Amino acid sequence: MAEVAFILVAKASEKLELLVYKEFSLAWGFKNDLKKLERTMSIIREVLLDAQNKQASDRLLRLWLGQLNDILYDAEDLLEEIEYQALRKQVVATYGSTFTKVRHLFSSSMTRAFPFKLAHKIKAIRERLDEIAADKDQFNLTIIHGDAHIMRPLRDPTHSFVHPSTVIGRYKDKENIINLLMHPDGSKNVNVISIVGLGGLGKTTLAKLVYNDGRVLETFQLRMWVCVSEDFSVARLIKEILKSARCTIDPDWSVDTLQTELRQQLRDKKFLLVLDDVWNEDRNKWIELRDLLIGGSEGSKIIVTTRSNLVAFVMSTDFTYNLQGLSQHDCLSLFVKCAFKEGEEKQHPNLLEIGNQIVRKCKGVPLAVRTLGSLLYSKVNEWEWEFVRDNEIWRLEQKESDILPALKLSYDQMPIHLKRCFAFCSLFPKDYEFYSYHLIRLWMANGLILETSINKNQELEDVGYLYINELLSRSFFQDIEKEIPSMPFYTFQMHDLIHDLAISVAQGECSVVDLDNKDIVGTVHHVSFSKMGQEVPKCLDKLLNVHTVIPTIDFQPLPLSLAEACILRFKYLRVLDLSFSSFEVLPKSISTLKHLRYLDLNNNARIKLLPNSICKLHKLQTLLLGGCMSLERLPKDVSNMIGLRSLIVTTKYTCLLENGSMNSLRYLVVFQCPRLDVLFQGMDGCLTNLWTLTINQCASLTSLSLSIKHLTALKNLYIVQCPNLSLRGEEDNQALKPSLRNLTILNLPKLEALPQWLQGSVNTLQHLCIVGCVNFTALPEWLPTLKSLHTLEIINCPKLSSLPKGTNHLTTLKKVVIEGCPELERVQREMQIGSSALNRSYERSYLMRKQELLQRKKMILRHLQ
Repeated sequence: MAEVAFILVAKASEKLELLVYKEFSLAWGFKNDLKKLERTMSIIREVLLDAQNKQASDRLLRLWLGQLNDILYDAEDLLEEIEYQALRKQVVATYGSTFTKVRHLFSSSMTRAFPFKLAHKIKAIRERLDEIAADKDQFNLTIIHGDAHIMRPLRDPTHSFVHPSTVIGRYKDKENIINLLMHPDGSKNVNVISIVGLGGLGKTTLAKLVYNDGRVLETFQLRMWVCVSEDFSVARLIKEILKSARCTIDPDWSVDTLQTELRQQLRDKKFLLVLDDVWNEDRNKWIELRDLLIGGSEGSKIIVTTRSNLVAFVMSTDFTYNLQGLSQHDCLSLFVKCAFKEGEEKQHPNLLEIGNQIVRKCKGVPLAVRTLGSLLYSKVNEWEWEFVRDNEIWRLEQKESDILPALKLSYDQMPIHLKRCFAFCSLFPKDYEFYSYHLIRLWMANGLILETSINKNQELEDVGYLYINELLSRSFFQDIEKEIPSMPFYTFQMHDLIHDLAISVAQGECSVVDLDNKDIVGTVHHVSFSKMGQEVPKCLDKLLNVHTVIPTIDFQPLPLSLAEACILRFKYLRVLDLSFSSFEVLPKSISTLKHLRYLDLNNNARIKLLPNSICKLHKLQTLLLGGCMSLERLPKDVSNMIGLRSLIVTTKYTCLLENGSMNSLRYLVVFQCPRLDVLFQGMDGCLTNLWTLTINQCASLTSLSLSIKHLTALKNLYIVQCPNLSLRGEEDNQALKPSLRNLTILNLPKLEALPQWLQGSVNTLQHLCIVGCVNFTALPEWLPTLKSLHTLEIINCPKLSSLPKGTNHLTTLKKVVIEGCPELERVQREMQIGSSALNRSYERSYLMRKQELLQRKKMILRHLQ
């Protein structure tokens, strides 16, 4: 609860800091109230970290935090209302006709009644917040600044002993680690090997197996085992290392004496040090300790076990061993040992079959297997086993040493800004394949990416990718696949146990709703719907302030009755997913969702027109209209959507955008527009912040010259399956030109050569990919002048027979793939280009299998649609 309050206060403080000094706050007469509200927010924020530390053991504090969250949500909605009115005024001033401005002048929003009502609401919120702020004193909360002092739950220290007969399924892993230990690296005296994996996966057990192996005993003169956990105090660790080395320590020794003794003990000895359960992400602390450990003889090793790849990176790991889960067979063997007395499983074949099904829920995590097996030990009633099988793990009672509490340690260790982003993922089903750009836009729409964490060279999307990378590094996401190297698009999944953790920490904030869901609470703000019929579930009556409405299953739309009910009931929606629905006409009432930031109408095959009133959604950041094959055109006032950052569109119209600015737009995908013959008309000097442009399956498009030349911020251009687009005749040397980083051209049969305007990217282009262009005959003579080119891919361009003179001087190239260009491949085998690493890259390209090439093309198409 404190995590939610912390983010809400941070967001509110950001808005208040801006709103207080806006001219309309003075004109409307509530500047002082906003200032007072800002002060109260600051007071509350200072004690929230302490509240987070104490909330687990104090029921009254949790109730107080729940009440605080309710008020903060109301305050957020109020500030959103103020922002919306300010944006509306800006839109009218910028784009409105004389008639529109006169009508706006006499509208109710600009009469005295509106500021009066708004001031009254601000005062009411401030008084409620003042009252609850005063109540905080009863909890003796202290002021804590920053994350560094957040208390972590104490954990039992580990030890180095394990009986090999009790360990199942780690023989191969043990051999792999021992093989690393036995091969010294002559460049260093001491090497670091990190074992990384999910909590409960068996990293410590594997380290114990290695530590006690006979070959290790013979190889290393000195072995030491230290359980590090959260306290990476260098002085403490020196003492623990010396103790493990069986040194007698005088309690009066200073840190200087301790470090001298440690270096003396390690000098000229080949040692093995295991640092178990490391969480430290402060590189300076590690360097301070490392400098005391490098005096050992050649071949000394340090094994680190950690849940975080970031920790492994910080500790200058020479080799990272990513530990995988156990096989189903090994998990079942472990389960039998935990759930049955020896030999008892033979007497209960039905229980054994249920146990096999239970084990599948554990997805290879030994601690989860032991947790569920121990729950069933000595139980012989089938219904008890079926209860465990049919319930989510997060619903089952567990001890502190069991799987969910163990995983929650990783959650507790996270920075607060990541906790709500992680909890939000509980809305999606198990085994869901997340797309990075999709998840980031959902986070953005709900304000989960804090603007205070953005520097002047970053955008919200950039910070979103940092959030995802951090969750990946902490093992909260897995099975990452970066499908196209030149694009920052990832797919990834959550382990089932991590999904259970997300559900457990998101209770009261996020919920999956179905017709049988009767225990939903009114505090839920983010809902996903599963297994819905046309009937609107009665539990919706409990929900008061919903911000997110999405379906949970791919390609299964919300029923129309439910979608319309959500539009009418939830006026503070930020996210609404109506993809794959069958609206013929979008309800006009959607324009009342003034706070909406994310609207997904993808694959609404029947919709023909959007009401122009949708353009009143001035805060909308993401509008998805891909696959709307019947859509006649975009609304005429679409340029009024001044907050729009991402647009995916399919339309039957001949021009995409006309006579507007759209200067907030960063990401534009034009997809399956068969009649489109011009992208932008009358928009010179507009789209000044567009980063990424994808043009896919636009059969009538013949030229980009009028569209590209003004896109000076364009970094990524992807052109796919446009049969009449040749890129010829686009040589306006006087025009402004984009500075591209990534250019992908796929299946353009009329492309013969690259356009001259691409020379404007001579200092910036990093990735160039040309695939399936059957008439492409020549790369430009200026190709060798591309100073930043990292990746060159030329696939299935059979008429391309040579590379420009001087291509061998492209020393920045790291990856080259040439396939399906017979004559060019022959030439390449006869010439040397770049470094030996580059030559190996060429050699690899010759060996690419056809199936791999086909898969590569599929991946590109998949992400550009």
